[in-house]
Amino acid sequence: MSADQLTSADPADWPVAPGWKPLVDAFFASAVGQRLLGFLRERLEAGAVIFPPRPLRALELTPPEDVRIVILGQDPYHGRGQAEGLAFSVAPGVALPPSLRNIFKELERDLGTPWPAFPSPGGSLVKWATHGVLLLNTCLTVEEGQPASHSGRGWEVLTDAAIRHVASGERPRVFMLWGSHAQSKRALIDTNRHKVLVANHPSPLSALRPPVPFIGCGHFGQARAWREAERG
Repeated sequence: MSADQLTSADPADWPVAPGWKPLVDAFFASAVGQRLLGFLRERLEAGAVIFPPRPLRALELTPPEDVRIVILGQDPYHGRGQAEGLAFSVAPGVALPPSLRNIFKELERDLGTPWPAFPSPGGSLVKWATHGVLLLNTCLTVEEGQPASHSGRGWEVLTDAAIRHVASGERPRVFMLWGSHAQSKRALIDTNRHKVLVANHPSPLSALRPPVPFIGCGHFGQARAWREAERG
């Protein structure tokens, strides 16, 4: 069994930052959490190849008290070796998926940020995660070659709770909601307290289309300006 896939359905094998632990423990103790773990065990026993190896990596690398920006994805990449438990991020050395290429393209256009060196860090956004960017998919596992195969199995209850937890904190944050799926989570966020930025998904299918093309949205510059204004 490869190191780039899930090998256990035991949450004890999925570390999280201490600030997330009460929320995560409560979820896995609930009926929904128990059903999800049972489903994952069944699929593993049936020989399914599931990604990523550590589903809770976003909650491991970005403690809730450190979150400055939230970027929401949908579910992990379903190709072997791609998913590393962070929305839009791929392991070092993996070819950049089209959506991630467009994210780097917009960063360069908006802030002049050079593209990361390849192969390392390549498309890995671990540095973002360790500097306060919560890269959270709303579904946290997927089967090889089957996008959205674990959607609706319970992960969304946990990730909605995580979004609410961040949004209820004392400090205002920036939420980047790209595409209709991420934008459906807007109801969980107090838009009077937080900066909520909305655009099309960075996928090539929608990045240049109306109503709000991702390329040219200026979210990274807006986030920087808003955070600087908040700091006074």
